[in-house]
Amino acid sequence: MPDPGTESRALTTEPEAGAHTGPDGVRVDEVRVLDGPNLYFSRPAIKVLLDLPGYLQLRRTEAEALAGRLGLRSARPGKRGTALRQRFVMRLLRTVMRRLGTEIGAGRLGVRVRAGRTVEDVVLAFPWVHRTRGRVAGEQVGLVMARLLDTSRRADVVIEEAAAVILAAPDGPGPSVLTPTVPVASVTGTNGKTTTTRLMAHMCMAAGLTTAWSSTDGIVVMGETKEEGDFSGPAGARGVLATPGLDIGILETARGGMLLKGMGVTANDVSVVTNVSADHLGLQGIDTLDQLAEVKAIVTTVTKPQGWVVLNGDDPRVWAMHFGIRAKPWAFSLDPASPALWESINAGGRGITVLDGEIVVLSPNGDPDRLVKIVDVPITLSGLSRNNIANALAGAAAALGLGVPRSAVVEGLRTFAPDPEHNWGRLNTYTLRLEGGGRATVIMDMAHNEAGLEALLEVARGLAAPGGAVRLGLGCAGDRADEAIVAMGEIAGRGAEEVVLKVAERYLRGRRPEDLLALFREGLARVGVLDVPDFGTELASLEALVPHALDGDVIALMCHAERTEVDRWIREHGGSVDDARAIRRKVVAARGEHELEAEIAALWATEDPQARQERAQALVAEHPQDPRLLFELAGAKDAMGDEQGAIGLYEEALACGLREPHRHRAQLQLASSLRVVGRAPEAQRHVADVLETRPHNTAALLLRALVQADLGQERQAVADLIRSTLEATTDVDTQAYRRALRTYADELAPATD
Repeated sequence: MPDPGTESRALTTEPEAGAHTGPDGVRVDEVRVLDGPNLYFSRPAIKVLLDLPGYLQLRRTEAEALAGRLGLRSARPGKRGTALRQRFVMRLLRTVMRRLGTEIGAGRLGVRVRAGRTVEDVVLAFPWVHRTRGRVAGEQVGLVMARLLDTSRRADVVIEEAAAVILAAPDGPGPSVLTPTVPVASVTGTNGKTTTTRLMAHMCMAAGLTTAWSSTDGIVVMGETKEEGDFSGPAGARGVLATPGLDIGILETARGGMLLKGMGVTANDVSVVTNVSADHLGLQGIDTLDQLAEVKAIVTTVTKPQGWVVLNGDDPRVWAMHFGIRAKPWAFSLDPASPALWESINAGGRGITVLDGEIVVLSPNGDPDRLVKIVDVPITLSGLSRNNIANALAGAAAALGLGVPRSAVVEGLRTFAPDPEHNWGRLNTYTLRLEGGGRATVIMDMAHNEAGLEALLEVARGLAAPGGAVRLGLGCAGDRADEAIVAMGEIAGRGAEEVVLKVAERYLRGRRPEDLLALFREGLARVGVLDVPDFGTELASLEALVPHALDGDVIALMCHAERTEVDRWIREHGGSVDDARAIRRKVVAARGEHELEAEIAALWATEDPQARQERAQALVAEHPQDPRLLFELAGAKDAMGDEQGAIGLYEEALACGLREPHRHRAQLQLASSLRVVGRAPEAQRHVADVLETRPHNTAALLLRALVQADLGQERQAVADLIRSTLEATTDVDTQAYRRALRTYADELAPATD
């Protein structure tokens, strides 16, 4: 339920007889009570949205006369319907409100006036102490502006009459905004708010502090959800601060709550702004990224002077917020050479970044404080997720700013994982066994805008095995701008090998499903992706993608409404949540490496063949059925001349699913060993398999010639070598004789291709 007095209301004020403009000269579209710090003031305020076509259409002489009645000198009304006329009307409105304030004894009332979405719209805001009287004052402003259009009315009388109505109104309750008695952090931004909030809470709990937090998923106390739902507004703050025995409160603070009700607390000890990117533009009067950044900055303006404002130094709009703060700045950046880090430090603040693969804190005096290696921070997916590296930096800085012990911050970074237990719905990663054999990775994420989708696809690509495909379930809420939905279609089409569309009925928010799907298809078509199927649920989109998945593929699902159902389906079908070790193994494998790459390199650096084989045997004993280690042991035996022993190991490695780039090498080495022990026909089959997918592999072409010679096919071997050389060479002389050489090869042996 909305707070009393905060609901939007529309009033139409009709000018009295004698006015020139008719019934639509002035209209009050909204009187909104903002109960806490807001876009206009750091204290409760009344926001009034007025539509003033009557003023925009006044003749210049009439506008000048009206200004004179209000005591404005040197007024320049500008032409009708222009932006200059709007600025003139804004000046009139500010004057009227201040005179009303004087009449009701409010002294020099603080007034903010802004241009609205059209030249006829103006936004007025002023502080309030008593809710009912403040709301009445907002309503009376519209009546005053309407009556002033009547040239027969004296301005001072109109204002006095409105003031009398305001003074006659009951006071009503005071603000319900809370003043915290425990340390509080406010976290905002377009992406990463919930992850950063949860990570900070995890660090606080690691320190043994009674911790409560609110987010878009609910109110949570010490890891136990007390209320489910979107509590990223003032209601979340009330729920958190009501926790018995609370030591620290962490409040995810979304744009909607700040715009519609104001912040839920009068001040905070630490504020965090993760980033500002396109999201929910076109709603509540926020149409541009600069306007959105101004809203996000609200949390920084109420941070206590002795507190910390943690800002993304890689986002210019976010870093610019440090000019308006009273607290100390703390910049975070993925770039250790970022100017924002040094600006922060030179201003008496701090910085946090990644240096030599470690998270480090920078301060004005002293060496960098090295907290932990990135690869040991599970939420970063072994460094794969740049977004979560940034969230880890922000969370660590904010926790330290709250006074959480360094040891607890490090422990929190080491133990907070991207799994359903710690970070539900955010890059939750699973391994799913496929019916046809092999395993695929499934990522479930709340990606809800362009930046979130790009981050999801970046992670998906980084987890896919070499040659593996990314298969995407694409969807979003209906309240995104058309161009944003089209852009997501383009991003999906470029970043995934397969795309299906899904609809979440709960999140359509007034948009028809067919319209949403049409916009996605428009974006997909721009990058050549056509005939994309759609499904009525998120789970159905997953079920459609799984049968197409092959070993090493990644299925990335933008999941908003059916996280529980998707999680249950994966588990019921033999899937399991990836722990940090499993994720690291996938990341390394995606790079064509092995988690024991250093040990493998040391093995081949061993000069003694016998010692090398013993080390390889020991690795296989520690990790049985590991195809890469079986391959390396086979190679060690091969190097000692034990081809018979190597053959079985090569075959076992291939059967266990050895991946590229080692798989075709194992096939070639197996073929070589088979040839040495006199099994040339088998060797020929393995070489042919390699050449089927790698027709220009030089090693395979040469080995094929050797096998052909073993089989008494010398003429065929020479002919095939000539043909392959002609296809590969760029030598001018050779190209000059290309036709003749090709003919000679055909004379040696007929072409088989």
